[in-house]
Amino acid sequence: MYDFDTPVNREGTKAYKLELREKYFGSNEVLPLWVADMDFSAPPAVCEAIQARAAHNIYGYTIRTKEFNEAIKNWLMRRHNWSVENSWIEYSPGVVPALTFSIMSFTMPGDGVIIQTPVYPPFYSVVKDNDRKVVKNPLVQENGSYRMNFEELEILTAKPENKVLILCNPHNPLGRVWTKDELETLGDICHRNNVLVLSDEIHSDLMLFGNKHTPFASVNEQMANNSITFMAPSKTFNIAGFNTSYVVASNSRLLNGYRQVLNKLHLNMGHVFSEVILETAYNEGEDWLGELISYLEANARFVVDFINENMPEVKVKLPHATFLTWLDFRSWGWSQKDLVAFLVNKAGVGLNDGVSFGVEGEGFMRMNIASPRSVIKKALEQIFNARKELN
Repeated sequence: MYDFDTPVNREGTKAYKLELREKYFGSNEVLPLWVADMDFSAPPAVCEAIQARAAHNIYGYTIRTKEFNEAIKNWLMRRHNWSVENSWIEYSPGVVPALTFSIMSFTMPGDGVIIQTPVYPPFYSVVKDNDRKVVKNPLVQENGSYRMNFEELEILTAKPENKVLILCNPHNPLGRVWTKDELETLGDICHRNNVLVLSDEIHSDLMLFGNKHTPFASVNEQMANNSITFMAPSKTFNIAGFNTSYVVASNSRLLNGYRQVLNKLHLNMGHVFSEVILETAYNEGEDWLGELISYLEANARFVVDFINENMPEVKVKLPHATFLTWLDFRSWGWSQKDLVAFLVNKAGVGLNDGVSFGVEGEGFMRMNIASPRSVIKKALEQIFNARKELN
């Protein structure tokens, strides 16, 4: 029913991933497979709902009705078998801002915030920019996959100055889906040591190859009482530019602490499209999402098959979730600077530098595969041909 193969011209839309190529890559000609939004049109129902609301030419202050929370509540039950109450839900202008508000509310300057690296770059900035201390609990790579280092986490959480852990669930850039057992172990460690868990679950709807997402707070009551969950329809339906997100917390003390900062900064109102976009996406977008996931799975298989056939020394695995792949170029033996320069200047492809996710990402690059397959094919062929020319 939906066309993901035909390229959509984004020129003139002031798209971040296009307009900032010169700044980040030194060229406006690279194929932009970096910023984590998709090169696919949003679901038709969402586009129609936006256009219908825009047709009314008064754009004054608006409120969110009970239908906003109901759409979220029903979505979480249908997609993740997670039963939440309307009173647990609060609006946010974005997941990263919500993380910031929570750090401001539940920590003090100088406190430690634990992150599991390599990880989404804003996890670093929301800590550093608020004068908190980044405390790394690096993930352990084994046979091309990653696991949590619970032994080290026990030590880090036992230090009284470390007050919060930011969890990436599922993980960006690794595409790793954490199992219920893994989450339970992490939750037990944090609970015993009085460390609050902030769970970023923005990619939770993009489960691939039959993998299932487990919301951290759904595992048990103890974990629900010691966490705040951050979600949004933005990655799922390619509507990130509308900044419509939300938090879920069954612990009223935690939810009120978040709200205090949100209200103090006067960012609680949202915008005229907040409700119509989220409600329409969650109530009418499921068929579109099903076809999107199938297309992303086929893209992921294409990437893995192409690399295994043509550049087997480059290591890549099928992601469990997200539209991101984590490419391991370490066997080439190049410095990170040389790797990035080759991809930009020789191959003409713009990927995310692995080191931007932490020093643990050296030798890696992140590729966004949420583009028409012809674009993905072109990018891989350009990398392959450029590499062949060097031999």
